[in-house]
Amino acid sequence: MALYLVTGVAGFIASRVAEMLLAQGHSVVGVDNLNDYYDVRLKDYRLARLMGEANWRPSTDSRHSQFGRCGRRSAGNGRFIFEAVDVEDREGIDKLFKEFRFDAVYNLAARAGVAYSLENPYVYLSTNTQGVLNLLESQRRHGVKKIVLASTSSLYAGCPLPFSEEQPVNTPLSPYAASKKAAELMAHSYHKMHGLDVTVVRYFTVFGPSGRPDMSIFRFIEAIAQSQPIQLLGDGTQSRDFTFVDDIARGTILAAKPVGYEIVNLGGGRSPTTIWEVIQRIEQILGRKAIVQGHPPMAADIKATRADITKADKLLGWQPGATFEEGLAATIAWHRENESWLKSVKC
Repeated sequence: MALYLVTGVAGFIASRVAEMLLAQGHSVVGVDNLNDYYDVRLKDYRLARLMGEANWRPSTDSRHSQFGRCGRRSAGNGRFIFEAVDVEDREGIDKLFKEFRFDAVYNLAARAGVAYSLENPYVYLSTNTQGVLNLLESQRRHGVKKIVLASTSSLYAGCPLPFSEEQPVNTPLSPYAASKKAAELMAHSYHKMHGLDVTVVRYFTVFGPSGRPDMSIFRFIEAIAQSQPIQLLGDGTQSRDFTFVDDIARGTILAAKPVGYEIVNLGGGRSPTTIWEVIQRIEQILGRKAIVQGHPPMAADIKATRADITKADKLLGWQPGATFEEGLAATIAWHRENESWLKSVKC
């Protein structure tokens, strides 16, 4: 069995990656800075699952994590170790590489979201690019060859559908996309100069239980369930290649195989779903009508996304398993199970 470093481990996707690795019998050291970009109770929920804390209850504090001031924590007979370390902390990251002999790194720590990157671009560069450099340098110094680097379909702005890895992505529309492109290039330089083995996985609109509250599906479910208005950017005809989180986590784990340097799309690979269709399907499952308030679209938004996943199939043997309908049903079920505290989560 292997030992992996998973960054951003309290995050939506990274927590599922860590859960699956542990279920496979591996050991995981997870790090996260537990920032309050969104309600930290969601991060605490995910960490509590990894810690096996079946009696976990959310606090009333949406900004400060229950795990943030507890030092190092371990669970599962030491197979899972959590420490509140920021990838921007070069010394803190290198200290972990001195202590542990990692077989590979899954870097899922990131500042995510197009909209917020327009408001605060500096933090995107420091986390998404400088943070990656810190990891790559520690890998070089300590002989850890493999990194799986999470990236984004936002890079494909302006490209024709379906989006394939061979398309040039040199005109990012947001600081978020630009910071991810910079990370990909940095990793490529370390592959060429230092022999690191790199798989870049570009994610397409991930959704599922305990997702980020700034994402559309979370916002729509909570708004419709609470009879609150949905703040809709654009006319609702924009479409996305929605991909269920368990499929994304499974593909991310498969991406740890030796490849040299490769970029791989992980997406639904089916016909994209429009935002109006998402709203209508949530209405049907909840048995409630949505109240929709329209707003102009963001200039940095992409009208439609659709992944060409041929390479993921050939290189990793990966294809998505869940349909959009199956994933949405599981997501809504989770919201219903946790409705008592999700009501107070700001979307």
